[in-house]
Amino acid sequence: MENHLTDQILEQGMNPETVAQQIKHFENGFPFLNITAPATPGNGIKVLSDKELKHFLMTYPEKASQVEVLKFVPASGAASRMFKDLFSFLEGDGDISKSAFVQKFMDNIEKFAFYEDLDEVLESQGSSIYQALDTKDYKSILAALLLDEGLGYGNLPKGLLKFHRYKEGRRTPAYEHLIEGVQYAIGTGSMVKIHFTVSPEHTEKFKKEIEKILPGIEKEFGVNFDISYSQQKKSTDTIAVNTDNTPFTEEDGSILFRPAGHGALLENLNDVSADLIFIKNVDNVVPDRLKEETKNYKMAIGGLLLEVQEKVFSALKSLDDGIEEKSLRHAEEVFTHEIGGKLPEDFHTNSLEHQGIFLRGKLNRPIRVCGMVKNTGEPGGGPFWVKETDGSQSLQILETAQIDLNDPESKVHFNAATHFNPVDLVCATRNYKGEPFDLLKYRDMMTGFITEKSKSGKDLKALELPGLWNGAMAGWNTIFVEVPLITFNPVKTVNDLLRDEHQ
Repeated sequence: MENHLTDQILEQGMNPETVAQQIKHFENGFPFLNITAPATPGNGIKVLSDKELKHFLMTYPEKASQVEVLKFVPASGAASRMFKDLFSFLEGDGDISKSAFVQKFMDNIEKFAFYEDLDEVLESQGSSIYQALDTKDYKSILAALLLDEGLGYGNLPKGLLKFHRYKEGRRTPAYEHLIEGVQYAIGTGSMVKIHFTVSPEHTEKFKKEIEKILPGIEKEFGVNFDISYSQQKKSTDTIAVNTDNTPFTEEDGSILFRPAGHGALLENLNDVSADLIFIKNVDNVVPDRLKEETKNYKMAIGGLLLEVQEKVFSALKSLDDGIEEKSLRHAEEVFTHEIGGKLPEDFHTNSLEHQGIFLRGKLNRPIRVCGMVKNTGEPGGGPFWVKETDGSQSLQILETAQIDLNDPESKVHFNAATHFNPVDLVCATRNYKGEPFDLLKYRDMMTGFITEKSKSGKDLKALELPGLWNGAMAGWNTIFVEVPLITFNPVKTVNDLLRDEHQ
């Protein structure tokens, strides 16, 4: 590798071997995964009965109070994509008849939680929302909302936008996540630990927002919060290449490195320490009136994970005491029944020693329980059975790009899928001896994504690392549980805030 390129790679905190491997991925692409079936209720997706739900709601609080619980919220994404249609209008000819999206926004502007703040900005400029609407000066309204001289919503992260309106005030997603934390993420010592991954330029704003609201919540609920932050590491960026797979250079001759998608957050997850970690996207929050069901199912998947983990630890300790018929059948029962894994067809033809080594390797891994909702046409990864190279089958969350839709069998499996992943996970990242797993050892680096982008008018190819809940967790033990659709309420565009669930 040329010296100037090597120097830039080292400055980035990366090593040249990693970058060489990334360029190989651009050249060769990524293999499709060998899916054997969609995960469906009764075949990979667990549907909790009323009795099971009540059981976990009863057992979870006591168990959670004895362990370290953490809520992990990826919150670094800027909100600019939320306002894509509004930006297009602001930069265009101002003809609202061409944009049903902007028309809907203007027709319902009073329903947004940021309405009063927006009106204040316009008043400070000698106008008001009513005046601007009356004179059809829609661009003034959007400039006041999106640009830095107004509310600056176009450059803020989603976590700091006002989403919900209450009698006593307005709440941001960051605020709603604190309230949710009180409901299901209280661990030892009545401590609510929440970790936000934020971008460097927004860290101080996040801290200010949290510091402003924290004392009131702590006083109201009688709990203590431990809030921590981290940034996506520059060393997890990936090199961008030209269409011929040579490194893409900027006008000043420097190599372009790009953030590598949410898979890069595996490093942040690897750095936090807790027995039980809930992961939920920053924009998937609801007002208090709808939080009950979310709370119940979070407690249910947390309770299920803690119970399964106890059985896994018991099986591993039995194998440590000696590999014999009794300990093997115990471990096999836990792997196939509690975790739901599928053993290779020739498993029982192997020696007891070999079976023990195989089962220990399968059981001694991080565990995750993932909520799955019925597919209503929303985009998102889906749950599938995947055949591993050792002949076993595992449950994975796959994106469409990982499935060969030109293969008739894979296409049948893809079309038969019934559920998708709303990013609703609870994870256990310590082993049966209480030591943290090195999560980087359990990702599948052959499951990244290549996308086409452009910069300064030049086409480029970008590489995303294996997604956090896709390939980054491919080597984890995975349990899927059906959760109600009401627990999934993401805000992808600003007009999603007009949905009943956010009013």
